[in-house]
Amino acid sequence: MDTNYLENNHIILVGKVTSEKRFSHEIYGEKFYIFDLSVPRLSGNADIIPITISERLMVGEDLPINTKITVEGQFRSYNSYTEGRNKLILTVFAKNVTLLEDQENEVEARKDFISNEVTLIGYICKKPVYRQTPFGREIADILLAVNRAYSKSDYIPCIAWGRTARFCENMEVGTEVKIVGRVQSRQYEKKYEDGRIENKVAYEVSIGSLEVVNQEENSNEENAQETEQNNNQEAI
Repeated sequence: MDTNYLENNHIILVGKVTSEKRFSHEIYGEKFYIFDLSVPRLSGNADIIPITISERLMVGEDLPINTKITVEGQFRSYNSYTEGRNKLILTVFAKNVTLLEDQENEVEARKDFISNEVTLIGYICKKPVYRQTPFGREIADILLAVNRAYSKSDYIPCIAWGRTARFCENMEVGTEVKIVGRVQSRQYEKKYEDGRIENKVAYEVSIGSLEVVNQEENSNEENAQETEQNNNQEAI
């Protein structure tokens, strides 16, 4: 069966460039760079999301800070081996970048405009972890394996809320699901045994809707499709 990898993993972001580009890597003579994009939430806060871009897609030679752009591409992961251990690195791999100066008025006039949406179709590759916050909020942490071309896969951390979190609690490893949500950044402190504290940033997909795919024998109750209220989806 043919796989459409653009349907398996598709993201669109609208925001402002907040950093200078920095060199990432080079493959077959093609250079790739990383820069940070600030994507606003409805709450008034913003997610700072790393964007990986080929030199072929650069608008001019640079993307100046505060430039408004639309980025369309895929949410990807790769392993980085540093300090004797593997680290999962997440980034948005840009396939198309569009300047927004000429579209700003149109964007502001559209009530249905989407500034942060990712669609993933993949497989649960680790037992979901269900928990409750001290305030009684239900959360489930999910790791999703999304197939990519050339027999590669992206491993994407996702977080579910409320009834969707309860549904995910009993989900088996290997279950294929479709997730629609948004990419969010989250700051946290990592404490080391020697007492050091390091500020870090985690990236994950906040799930807006989830459904099991290719399992027609399951009942409707086993197919969870839920869109949370904006106040849930905009939580930090």
